[in-house]
Amino acid sequence: MAGYYLHYPKANAMIKKISLVLIAFFAIISYTKAQKKDFSDADLLANKTPANFYNPLPFIVKWVDDEHVIINQKIHPDSAAKNYLLDIKANKFVQTTEGGGGELVGRRGGGGFGRGGDNASTNAKSVYVRDNDLYYREKGVERRLTNDKDEEKNPTFSPDSNYIGYTKNNNLFSYNLTTNKETQLTTDGTFTTLNGYASWVYFEEIYGRPTRYRAFWWSPDSKTLAYAHFDESMVPMFPIYNSEGQHGFLEETRYPLPGDKNPEVKIGFVNPDGGKTVWADFNDKDDQYFGWPMWRKTNNTMWLPWMNRDQNHLIIYEINTSTGAKKIVYDETQKTWIDLEDRVGGRINFLPNDKGYIAQSDKTGWNHLYLYNMDGTLRNAITSGNYSVTGIRHIDEKNETIYFVARSRENTARIDLYSVKFDGKDFRRLTFGEYNHAQINLSPNAKYFITTYNNAVTPSKMALVDNKGKIIRELGDAKGAEMDNYNVAKTEIIRIKSDDGKYDLPAMVTWPLNYDPAKKYPMLISIYGGPNAGTVMDSWSWTTNRQFYAKEGLIQVAFDHRASGHFGKEGVNYMYHNLGYWEMQDYKTMARWFIANGGADANKICITGFSYGGYMSCYALTYGADVFTHAMAGGSVVDWSLYDTHYTERYMGTPKNNPDGYKSSSVLTYVDRFKGVLQLVHGTMDDNVHMQNSIQLISALEDKGKDFELSLYPGGRHGWGNLPLKNNHFSNLKTKFIYKYLLEKPVPKGLLR
Repeated sequence: MAGYYLHYPKANAMIKKISLVLIAFFAIISYTKAQKKDFSDADLLANKTPANFYNPLPFIVKWVDDEHVIINQKIHPDSAAKNYLLDIKANKFVQTTEGGGGELVGRRGGGGFGRGGDNASTNAKSVYVRDNDLYYREKGVERRLTNDKDEEKNPTFSPDSNYIGYTKNNNLFSYNLTTNKETQLTTDGTFTTLNGYASWVYFEEIYGRPTRYRAFWWSPDSKTLAYAHFDESMVPMFPIYNSEGQHGFLEETRYPLPGDKNPEVKIGFVNPDGGKTVWADFNDKDDQYFGWPMWRKTNNTMWLPWMNRDQNHLIIYEINTSTGAKKIVYDETQKTWIDLEDRVGGRINFLPNDKGYIAQSDKTGWNHLYLYNMDGTLRNAITSGNYSVTGIRHIDEKNETIYFVARSRENTARIDLYSVKFDGKDFRRLTFGEYNHAQINLSPNAKYFITTYNNAVTPSKMALVDNKGKIIRELGDAKGAEMDNYNVAKTEIIRIKSDDGKYDLPAMVTWPLNYDPAKKYPMLISIYGGPNAGTVMDSWSWTTNRQFYAKEGLIQVAFDHRASGHFGKEGVNYMYHNLGYWEMQDYKTMARWFIANGGADANKICITGFSYGGYMSCYALTYGADVFTHAMAGGSVVDWSLYDTHYTERYMGTPKNNPDGYKSSSVLTYVDRFKGVLQLVHGTMDDNVHMQNSIQLISALEDKGKDFELSLYPGGRHGWGNLPLKNNHFSNLKTKFIYKYLLEKPVPKGLLR
């Protein structure tokens, strides 16, 4: 073509014209193909996605056996979702009506199974509380078991379904369904003496809120009911004021603060038909904690975790329920602390036939699996390395293989499924690709598994995989045919080097739509903070709300610090006796990176969080005020001397043995540095992080002449999702804050609830 231009000037001019026309033509075609549709504001505000934007993923109803699984799904896009039996060998679906489970009737809002709840179900039997009395249903027939003014709590079937255990008036009861007899097993229950019903600090920090205060446990043979006995008379009372009515009233909770006396606890065993309690061989006057117990099914002994007050020495004892005698079967110490609460799948997993047990421990700085003999002697480490096991999913004793999930060895922001032999050999990654496999559903004997996988740029997909990692078939894709035709805001995971060069800190960022590197944008940082409590995972998380704010020009990010769990217990140990400092150092480093490299406006760096996230948000406008300019803080701890013993002392020790740590971690210490705009909110009846925290911060800010915004939510606990009108107000409050201070324009019509 160049030769023609040289030797034929007229032709050259004509060719140039033709070329320009063709270039323009193909440019138009290319532009048309590349042009993306914009979401309408009306649809985004209504939380409405376009037709065919998403596909519903199948729902796994249950595995029937290792070759058959029931899946609820649409076979055709226009059909209704139905239950289908997938025959894996035959590779075909057959419609089925199977898929229902046992009957369950419960009190509305009652919570759960396993560790607790106000209802229970087994096969076609169920037990539940209604109008403060106990009801039992079998094969559709209901009968009332109790008829008195006192409320029964946490009804729980015995393993053989012949008994129901429960508490009322802080005493333990059983009901024999064969003889139709109620038996009161303890008689000393009072306002401060609790039998089978947990003291507050155990409910909140050790047993967990899903237990709904349950503190009793059936033996596998149903012949023993074990329970915890709490004496909390020496625990200081914390008053919570309810402003309802003409006079209001006080709700009083035994709530131990750091350095206070904890409740005295002992563990007892009693026959469900009554008799004398046998007490486990501990001194209840000792300063100690007991964890959630487990049962050894082969001999009906209880394995009970014990921990000292400093929380750096864990012993698991095997308890003879007939005599109360104990012997050590596991013993661990660490220089910092040990978590007492259960791990996913259990800290201890027994092998059948008393051949040993598998324990989880983070004593090396990373959570790993270890094989022990039943007497507590270590046989070998099963896993090792700089990654964290997050839970055991299946133990195949015949083939001496463990299936477990872990933060990926390749990317700490992802979860993978692995298998390994008991001796640590034949280690395999079974999941695939550059994806986060956070939802794994194994067949009964782990011959197959179904994974729901995604990443920050890939909507969720579902696949059937065998236990060698081979994909058998794809089962679903949430990405609809229209998704690629829309201008979806870009979300990605980035890593930012910590100031000391030791860690690549993860952040998830959604960039403003049509991002212009020449512009400066306000940045909204959502955090929680806290030890081993990270929120940044490489997962698809697009929402209409996020898309709308991206369209409005807001950089939306989530940050995780070195102690968030990405870097194992090794990273979390930085927080020992030093809450606040390292999180804030890392958060400031990440915020500065966005100011220097990501177009963030240094005058509009807003951080927001609730609970521990509220603490970090308040800390950001005091200790971290050289970087952060705005904060929305909810349910905030402002001084660790105001939170409970078990959580706080695990990391901080007591104010007596760590006075400098308590001072440096307190928001109140840095009120002189406060600057920026703070929105502070708290529920007036918060029984977890007391409103006392916000009141003390308010007082300190006022005394220093500092301005701030405040909203209280009467009747609100640690959150007020159960108060929909107040929750709407809270949502609107945050929205107005974002528009007033970050976007600096009126709130669009329709955005407020």
